[in-house]
Amino acid sequence: MNDWITIAIPKGRILEESVKLFGKIGIDCRELLSDSRKLIFENAEQRMRYMIVRATDVPTYVEYGSADLGIVGKDTLMEQGKDLYEPLDLKFGYCRMMVAEPANLARTDDPSGWSHIRIATKYPHVAETYFASKGIQVEIIKLYGSIELAPLVGLSERIVDLVSTGETLRQNGLVEVETIAEITTRLIVNRASLKTKYRQITEIIQGLEKELQPA
Repeated sequence: MNDWITIAIPKGRILEESVKLFGKIGIDCRELLSDSRKLIFENAEQRMRYMIVRATDVPTYVEYGSADLGIVGKDTLMEQGKDLYEPLDLKFGYCRMMVAEPANLARTDDPSGWSHIRIATKYPHVAETYFASKGIQVEIIKLYGSIELAPLVGLSERIVDLVSTGETLRQNGLVEVETIAEITTRLIVNRASLKTKYRQITEIIQGLEKELQPA
């Protein structure tokens, strides 16, 4: 099975969009959308294997070569800093990584005057790097659940989190203050696989590239 291509994909919206995009270049992986609890799906005819994994685990499977390709949000790649090849922006799953704070604080707050702040986030590495680049000392509190809760109970003054429509922030009395990065879904490739399976992987990349070009 050395000539098979293995792709790591997370569940949810990324999975649906990926299946649709792959279908456009002739890769049939609709079985991934079934109610099956299987974690590995195989298409022997196309010599493709798919692994369903957590989004945060996709880069690890690809970096270590358990998967040749992966599909994952740019936020995960920024946070983990894995040694991967990132050839394509797949242009779906758009959101923004923001600094946000309570609206009543924002009325008088001036971000240019920040010197030492406390941030709650799922992205400690991104937050630390961002504030260090601005010369701001930051105390990071890592959370895994609803980050918006932290300022409401006094755990932190501000948060760094992903924002799509901003509705969750508004409902919790928070406002966006600064944009750290614009986030979309990316195709990632294992560096060794790109050499050993160059033809198959290049065909996939070029097919997707063509499909993603504006009409």
